[in-house]
Formats: sequence, C-alpha cells, structure tokens
Amino acid sequence: MKRRVAVAAIILAVGAAAASGAGQRESDNPQLGTWKMNIAKSTFSSGTGFKSATSRIEAVDGGVRHSLTTVYEDGSSRNYSYTTSYDGKDRPVVGNSPYGNTTALTRVDAHTTRTIYKKDGKVTVTQISVVSNDGKTRTVTTTGTNPAGQPVHNISVYDRQ
Repeated sequence: MKRRVAVAAIILAVGAAAASGAGQRESDNPQLGTWKMNIAKSTFSSGTGFKSATSRIEAVDGGVRHSLTTVYEDGSSRNYSYTTSYDGKDRPVVGNSPYGNTTALTRVDAHTTRTIYKKDGKVTVTQISVVSNDGKTRTVTTTGTNPAGQPVHNISVYDRQ
C-alpha cells in the first residue's frame, strides 16, 4: 500500500511539473515562432508607439533565441536579439535594444514567460508574454521605465505568422 501511495505521489508531482511548464520540451513551447505586432490591438505609453514589430523566437540547445525588429512612429528602428535559458540568469542582448544590455527569462507556466531587462545591472522593464490557448495570439505586457526615465506601460499584441 505504501508503495502505491509513493508511486501515485510521484505521478502527481511529474504531472504538476509538466502542467506548469517546468518539464516542457522546447518543441512544445507555444512561444516559438514568428510573431507580427497587431498595431490596432496594441496600446503604448506616450512617446513609445510602434509602427511595426516582428518577433521571432526559435528553439536552441537549452533555451531560446529571440530576435526582434521594430520600427517606431518617428521612423527610427531597432534590431536586437538574445539567446537565453528559462533559468532567470542575465544573458547579453546583442544590438540596439531600447530596454538594456541584458535579459533574464523565466517560465511562469506553459503559456507564460517573464523577461527582465537590465541596463548596466539596473532593471529597466519587465515583460510578461502570454500565448493564447489556441496559439494564434501572443500578448506582451511591458512595464518599467524607458531610457529617458519615463514610465512604460505597453500592451503589445502579436499574431502568429
């Protein structure tokens, strides 16, 4: 009887870890893919509006590579990327990110990730990225401060391409 209870407890623990995304294989990661920002469904803090944005997230050994291309309302653009794991450790950002020079990624659950950007060790923004249950939409909520020290609260809605 004790053995059955122990086996049942192990099965429940493994099932809970899989449901939370802790044991999720990258091939099952709903964040993966190419995403185009739906400007009409997105909202931005004053002075941080986008004209267009594309986000590509691809699986790499032990984590993901995230590449972003953005064009702002004033015509300026940014291209940056980072390769990271879901371990919450700072990793370098390559390119001209508006939020900083490192990023740390953690998985909240099977459909949600948290990204913390830092500029020279100081947190600038936190992003929560949630993929819809049908996998067609990704909503990224960004809060913090921009390089000019102004508050940022953006809700960027992306459509899977």
